[in-house]
Amino acid sequence: MFKKILIANRGEIALRIIRACKDLGITSAAIYSEADKKSLHTRFADEAHLIGPPQSDKSYLNKEKIIKLAREIGADAIHPGYGFFSENADFIEFVEKSGLTFIGPSSESVRMMGIKTAARQLMKENNVPIVPGLTEPIKSTIEAKKFAKKIGYPILLKASAGGGGKGMRKIAGELEFDSAFEATKREALKAFADDSIYIEKFIENPKHIEVQVIADKHGNYRHLFERECSIQRRHQKIIEEAPSEFVDDKTREKITEAALNAAKACNYFNAGTIEFLMDSDKSFYFLEMNTRLQVEHPVTELISGIDLVAEQISIASGNKISFDQNEVNISGYAIECRIYAEDSFNGFLPSTGVIAHYNQPSGPDVRIDAGCNAGSEITMFYDPMIAKLCTWANSKQQAIKKMLRALSEFYISGVITNIEFLKLIIQHPDFNNGTYGINFIDSNISDILSTAEKVESDDKEEAAAILAALIKYESISNNVDNSIKNENRWGELNNE
Repeated sequence: MFKKILIANRGEIALRIIRACKDLGITSAAIYSEADKKSLHTRFADEAHLIGPPQSDKSYLNKEKIIKLAREIGADAIHPGYGFFSENADFIEFVEKSGLTFIGPSSESVRMMGIKTAARQLMKENNVPIVPGLTEPIKSTIEAKKFAKKIGYPILLKASAGGGGKGMRKIAGELEFDSAFEATKREALKAFADDSIYIEKFIENPKHIEVQVIADKHGNYRHLFERECSIQRRHQKIIEEAPSEFVDDKTREKITEAALNAAKACNYFNAGTIEFLMDSDKSFYFLEMNTRLQVEHPVTELISGIDLVAEQISIASGNKISFDQNEVNISGYAIECRIYAEDSFNGFLPSTGVIAHYNQPSGPDVRIDAGCNAGSEITMFYDPMIAKLCTWANSKQQAIKKMLRALSEFYISGVITNIEFLKLIIQHPDFNNGTYGINFIDSNISDILSTAEKVESDDKEEAAAILAALIKYESISNNVDNSIKNENRWGELNNE
């Protein structure tokens, strides 16, 4: 096992890894930028080292500094968390050549799955269903238009090197093709330094179902069932569940087998996630592979009892997976809500500032993965996620009740958060009965906002009523007090 791990990340995921290191008796070494010098992860780690100024490219994305520091402090391995360098094949190769261990997959596997067109071709060759579309970048707009007409509009133009919803555009008809083509190429070049794009058939309001896989360097592959990740805004997940109530046992068997085939196709090891789109008939199609730990990994840990980060570290050190497939079963239901510093009722604008008050919920089966507390500053430099709130119960409905209670207990001031928005979503009938797809928020945003206005109006009316009652009570109390005083005074006069 490793003696010291450098954590090349920040915030709640850095804290998550620090805790795993402490449980395993491994020294944790955090890095931080000048903007993060008072952050929680710098205080909880065994060691904390300044890596550079606030800008990511000069700190958390400075691979030379990170590797140099790892060598200087005697680290054995580097854990990337998610984001930053976690899926950067060049960085992983840099780590491999430095003699350090990267806690994640090989650079070769990441490259194989990083280019979407190549990954789609690989999946097709290994009997993993893919969305109808091209398996190579568009070379001619004329041929592309012919292909689009063949599979039928609407279609999606997608960046070949893309992910996270960037470099993606829906086209309803041929008249939109040329302008959308140029815009998508510009977005792809800006986001990924690669302007190659391809075509996929647009599937109307599918579900986003992903399967957690894990593999070791000895050729053992396991899955930890699926997650439901369809509550999204602009292709970014907001609420995740495990398992998916939409996936029956027969479909679960098929989709987990496909996920393991996908992992085997690229000789994968360590933790990874295979993402699928699933239509109303429960047909599913490979979307992409995330070659890292996912933000939403806690819900999988809650239903499986497996510590994914500890498993990652153990596998990277050369050990076999610690469990057999038949030893893992789905236990209960878990929900995760991402708590963001943003104004959900004002265009989802980011909210920056210092957190003045921070009170997080607690109670049975409530889990908080937080990177902030009172005094923490939310800056413009990084992702505005404050915490991940999870609840577990025997059923989805029970988990929803616990989540609503937990969200109601969560109090944060100093910045605006999306807590009220999350409460409205989990109380929505479509969320409760599971009849929603990835367009849920776009399709229901007007209703959600109007509900918010009504709730706010009701709250104001309730507050006004309470204030009026208090004023009335105070007036009555004053009158009673005066009457008592007068009676007492009258008695005193009589006694005189």
